[in-house]
Amino acid sequence: MTHFNFPIRVYYEDTDAGGVVYYANYLKFMERARTEMLRDRNLEQDVLRQQYGVVFAVRHAEIDYINAARFNDLLQVSVEIIKLGKASITVAQTICRHHEPDDLLCRATIKVACVSADAFRACAIPDNIRMELSRVN
Repeated sequence: MTHFNFPIRVYYEDTDAGGVVYYANYLKFMERARTEMLRDRNLEQDVLRQQYGVVFAVRHAEIDYINAARFNDLLQVSVEIIKLGKASITVAQTICRHHEPDDLLCRATIKVACVSADAFRACAIPDNIRMELSRVN
């Protein structure tokens, strides 16, 4: 459907004592890339909450760690919407070294639910948001 790439530099704070990226930080990198994908489509998360009364929350994450990123690596995090449901978005995400797409470090499938900001219950993705998400780059 739609594909987005976002560069991220590995900082010292992202690593463990051995200089390798701590496993949970890959999920943080993916979160940043999803946020930037929304921003690239003029969908700011604070505005979604204020104007539409919705927020997105991760419902399911499946992740496969393949290789290690290290301090000061420049990474590329990709986001590809693979399913746009009535109340959820499923994305495939990869992290590789920047300019080295064959050097795959991590891949994941993440399902994000659209929920009411007040009740925190699943709700339909508003039509305006759905239209922006389904737009091909």
